[in-house]
Amino acid sequence: MNIHEYQAKDVLRGFGAPVPRGKPAFSVAEAVAAAKVLGGPVWVVKAQIHAGGRGKGGGVKVVKSIEDVEKEAKRMLGMTLVTHQTGPQGRIVKRLYIEDGSAIERELYLSALVDRATSHVAFIASTEGGMDIEEVAHKTPEKIQTFQIEPAAGYSPYVGNNIASALKLKGDQAKQIGSVIRSLYEAFIAKDMSLLEINPLVVTKDGKVVCLDAKINFDDNALYRHKDIQELRDLDEEEPMEVEASKFDLSYIKLDGEIGCMVNGAGLAMATMDIIKLYGSEPANFLDVGGGASKEKVTAAFKIIVSDPHVKGILVNIFGGIMKCDIIAEGIIAAAKEVQLKVPLVVRLEGTNVELGKKILAESGLPILSANDLADAAQKIVKAVKEKK
Repeated sequence: MNIHEYQAKDVLRGFGAPVPRGKPAFSVAEAVAAAKVLGGPVWVVKAQIHAGGRGKGGGVKVVKSIEDVEKEAKRMLGMTLVTHQTGPQGRIVKRLYIEDGSAIERELYLSALVDRATSHVAFIASTEGGMDIEEVAHKTPEKIQTFQIEPAAGYSPYVGNNIASALKLKGDQAKQIGSVIRSLYEAFIAKDMSLLEINPLVVTKDGKVVCLDAKINFDDNALYRHKDIQELRDLDEEEPMEVEASKFDLSYIKLDGEIGCMVNGAGLAMATMDIIKLYGSEPANFLDVGGGASKEKVTAAFKIIVSDPHVKGILVNIFGGIMKCDIIAEGIIAAAKEVQLKVPLVVRLEGTNVELGKKILAESGLPILSANDLADAAQKIVKAVKEKK
């Protein structure tokens, strides 16, 4: 789960991390009022969407008067902000963050994430702040350094010292970064974060180390422990079909292809998407219904796939272990009848009650193509979609 910058800074502020003063605004009047409370003389008007690259897209502006705060608020609210992370469709700006301006001396990069290879929280630091870290990694990988924190030991001052050295911070600024790292680590662990990115982390002209921007992702599997974080969710920033899928505990991610996929098991889902590409088409989604889905869950999954207007065909690939093939078949038929299916459908079933499942599909009266194996299924759905064009 993602949250907005202003929400992320509120979370970090609660753990003692240094962030600039700021106030969210949902209207032009609220933006002006926020600017007056902050007092200036320099403000930053920031569009709040779940995507990076806002500045390059015109979503971050530094201004020096209340009138300009009002002008930029009018321009940004309701605009479609397009960045390298939103795709060409962009995101509509519905929230702003009005923040104190900062006199920046240096821009640095700092992030924390879970290193799955070591099962440690790792901090990534670079002197190249304010840039896309992927670009830095590609062009100058030697400017990125990684620091592991031993889970049993937790944060130790030597970690802060090492990161300070990597960021070329000395004296009081080295002490400050140690305190910042401690605060960020405590927040990361306490709130079950999966990513915490500060880009840029800045050194101001008066020598202060400040988290000028903040991006946080949370582990969805741990959200039940954090009701306060759940309340920060902005459904307007999420794909509607992914929101609908979450209501039924379905793992769904929308993609750009034309063949909808319903599979049980993440590994099998990935293999299914790969073989669709192998035979010349593109998957429209990743959808894992899980190992023990009910008829109702299968029906919901099928309806979500069909609701995507880009879907020109559907491939169901189920290996029935805990999940019985006859239950899958009943769910497919119920959903196909309810949505009045108009696109080709190929079903490959294997496992528990497979013969019963195939019999139910065959006697349904629906134009369902049956497949013997995964390769056969992929070839049939790709061919059916091409023939219908």
